[in-house]
Order: sequence, then structure tokens, then C-alpha cells
Amino acid sequence: MNRAVGPEPPDVVRSAYAQLVVTDLARARGFWVDLLGLHVEQEDAGTLCLRGYDELTHHNLVLVQGRQAALHHLAYRVRTPADVDKAEAYFRFHGHSVRRVTAGKGTPGVGDAVRVLDPLGFPVEFFHSIERGERLIQRYDLHRGAHIARLDHFNICTPDIPAAYAHYTALGFGCSETIEGDEHELYAAWMYRKQTVHDVAFTSGAGPRLHHLGMATHDSHQVLHVADVLGALNLQQHIERGPGRHGVSNAFYVYLRDPDGHRVEIYTSDYYTGDPDHQTYRWSVHDDRRRDFWGNAVIESWYKEATPVLDLDGAVQPTADTVLDESAVAAVPTVGADGLG
Repeated sequence: MNRAVGPEPPDVVRSAYAQLVVTDLARARGFWVDLLGLHVEQEDAGTLCLRGYDELTHHNLVLVQGRQAALHHLAYRVRTPADVDKAEAYFRFHGHSVRRVTAGKGTPGVGDAVRVLDPLGFPVEFFHSIERGERLIQRYDLHRGAHIARLDHFNICTPDIPAAYAHYTALGFGCSETIEGDEHELYAAWMYRKQTVHDVAFTSGAGPRLHHLGMATHDSHQVLHVADVLGALNLQQHIERGPGRHGVSNAFYVYLRDPDGHRVEIYTSDYYTGDPDHQTYRWSVHDDRRRDFWGNAVIESWYKEATPVLDLDGAVQPTADTVLDESAVAAVPTVGADGLG
């Protein structure tokens, strides 16, 4: 795909929200609201709009009732209304499916938007205008569950990491960290627009599929607290992996699965990437600290299972298998300063 000519891309500000299809909205509400503590901004018989306590926009997660659990779309906020038009022109020029969504006809609270099927096969929305919510940062009487502050990132499964890297580089994203092989082949990459480690990351695997949503909380105590709450309620089956410390991103994490299997990472302690000379940190695929800094093994479901995605007409997208399988690469023991392996 020739990115050197044609319309300029939209100016993306941040990963803004995800819309997931769930098969039982009441059961999903019990997980995302009652257990994790997300704030309900708007609710009707078929839709639930949720946000973290630091968010001032209408939502950062939308759950809609449907027959099959899936990703309906990911959404990025762009800097100006003109960038919505730029998104339409950019993706049309490059031959991708594009839908214009007028205010009031799409997701509640969102103004005029453009939805595209991107070159990786993901349904992605670009919007600028969105309704505002009440400031809840200091409503400590409402904070509960995992004390989720905001949506931090999307993690997507794609069989072609270089293509994902090229696409998001063309959209103006920086790259904070990678996992690479002996010949510098890409197994994973973390890319950002806001000044954190990532707005989107790519995990090598059959795709297009959504691997997880990353929800930020302010410190590691909240990560541990939500695990304790799930254990106390005998709901520990929702804990898939962790708590632990990532090598990539430095984040303290726990991975949970909702009643439909959608994966969410409760995430904290990453770092600032706003310096103009920020350099990409490159991890070897043989370093077993990359996914867990303490060297704990990653369970198979984390590598193999993910959420299917829909096209712009609501049909499930077919997937292609990955060429590079990170989970099959052997780790090489690292040697510490004391000389012990």
C-alpha cells in the first residue's frame, strides 16, 4: 500500500472507547459495573455506556446486547472536526470500506464520526465531538472495585505485525517498545499517540481479533484489591493471568475475562513517552521477562484465545493464521549481576 501520496491522515489524539457485543447485558453489567466499578453514564434495554472515574467524556466502554460476543468497533478521538473528514478521505483513497455516521445515528453521546474497516481488518471509528460527563475524579464515595481511572489501550491480534506497524506509523503513532527475533523480525509492538506507553499494541496471532482492553488504575493496590474481591466472592475463575509485572511497559497487571470471554487488563505503573527523542526499547523474543518481568510462564489461553471482530455490516470477520508464533519461541536464561542464571 502506497502511503507516500494521497490525503494526509487524521490527527489522532488517543484511544477513546471500545464497543463490545455481549450476549447477556445484565450479566455483563454485573461484571463491569458491580465488580470492576465502572461508572454508568447511560443505560437502556440494549446498551450500557460506561467510563472510568478520571474520564470526562461520555464513555470509554460501550456494551451492546447481541447474539454473539464480539468487538463491534474500536474508536479513536481526533483533534478537530476537520480530522473526521480527513479520516474519511484518507481511508477512501486507500481503498478501504468507509461509513459516515451522523450524530445521533451511532453510539450514544458521539457526534459525527467515520467508521472504517482498516487494512488489518478491524472496524475502527474516528470522531471528535462527544458529550461530556460529570467530573468524578474526587467523588471518592463512588470509587469501588478496581477503581478504574480510564481506558488506556487496545491490544489486537494480527498475523502481520509489520503491516500493523506500518499502518499505525502512517497514522502518526510513535513506537515505545517491541519484541523482536534474532533477525529483527517483529513479534509485537506497542504504539502511542497520547504520552504513555501505548494506545494500541499488536500481539502476533490469528486475526483480526481483539486480544484485550487495557483499563488504567492509579496504583498496584487496586490491581491486587480487585483480585481479592473476586476471590472473596468465589469468582476467581474470572482471573486468567497475574497479578504480575510486565517487562514490556513496566506495568503491574492482572488479566480478567468477563462472562462472554472478553479480556480486560487492569493496568498501572507504565511511563511517560512525551519527549521528542523518545527511543524504542527492543526486547528479545528469547527474554522470558518480556511478558512477565519475574519470568512467570504465560498460560496458553492468553496466547491463543481472543474476541472475534465484526465488519461494518455486523458479520464476523474471517481470520488468518500468524506466521510468527511467539509462544513457541524458547526463552534463553538471563544472567544477573551476581552471576546467577
